[in-house]
Amino acid sequence: ELGSYCDEFLVHGVEVEGKRCGILQDLVVLLGKYSPVPVTYAGGVRSIQDIELVYTLGNGKVDLTIGSALDCFGGTLKYDDVVLWHKQHNK
Repeated sequence: ELGSYCDEFLVHGVEVEGKRCGILQDLVVLLGKYSPVPVTYAGGVRSIQDIELVYTLGNGKVDLTIGSALDCFGGTLKYDDVVLWHKQHNK
C-alpha cells in the first residue's frame, strides 16, 4: 500500500550502514522481489563485488547508494571505478 503514495523507496541496512562490511543480501533479495516502486538500497558496500551482488540479487531492480566506502570520503572504493561500472551496466 505504501508504494501507492510515493515514487521510490530508500531503504537503509542500518546494521551495516557506514561499516563497509558487506551488504544485507537477504534484504536486497526482498527489495528486488517485492518492491512495487523503484528502490534504492544503502549500507555496507565495500567493493565493486558488492555492487555486482546488489545488481544480481536485486534482479537489476535495486539501485544503490554508496557513502563512506568511496575514496572521496576516505574509503578504498574508487569513485571512478564505480562510475565506470555504472556506465557499463546502463547503456
